[in-house]
Amino acid sequence: MRLYEKNIFVCINQRIEGAPRTCCGEENGKAIVARFKELIIQHKLKMKVRAQRASCFDWCEEGPIVTVYPEGIVYGKITPKEVDEIFEHHILNNHPVKHLKTKFSK
Repeated sequence: MRLYEKNIFVCINQRIEGAPRTCCGEENGKAIVARFKELIIQHKLKMKVRAQRASCFDWCEEGPIVTVYPEGIVYGKITPKEVDEIFEHHILNNHPVKHLKTKFSK
């Protein structure tokens, strides 16, 4: 079994209309995971880095949520524009983006 060097999980959860809390899927979750996948292909990292959709992390107030393993870094309030910054600094150069980390992050 081949292990990836980095696993990126992006919450795409959606709640029913009228729910008291918003969800990451309603706030660009699918666009965020799509952009990570584009960058992985562009940088020829398909067998080293994996980006995938995830269900709720239950940190909705911080969403959209992106987690990167094995480091256990949790990024919050991410927009598709910030994906490039995370990818360049954290995925390519192993430097987590401090100003995007949440209180749930290591």
